[in-house]
Amino acid sequence: MNKTEFVAAVAKKTGTPLNKTADLVNAVLDTITESLTAGDKVTLTGFGTFEARKRAARSGRDIRTKAKITIPATVRPVFTAGAVLKEAVHPKGK
Repeated sequence: MNKTEFVAAVAKKTGTPLNKTADLVNAVLDTITESLTAGDKVTLTGFGTFEARKRAARSGRDIRTKAKITIPATVRPVFTAGAVLKEAVHPKGK
C-alpha cells in the first residue's frame, strides 16, 4: 500500500473527504518527522515507537578495491512495533 492508497483507505474508514484526510495524514507524518529531528521519541501505545538512533562511525571495506574506509557516524530513524501490532500481524498459536 502506498501513501495515496493509505489516504484513500483512511478517508473511506472515517468518512472524511479525501483532501482533508490527506492533510491530516501529512500533518501526522510531519509531526513525527519534526519530533525525531528534535531528538524526541514518539510512542503510539499499542502500535509502536518511532525514534532516532545514533550510529557510531566505524571502519569498513570498499568491496571493489578492498581498501579500508571509514563509514561516518549517522542518525537513523527506527520503528519498533508494539505488542498489539505484533499480535495483530502474527497471532500467538498460529
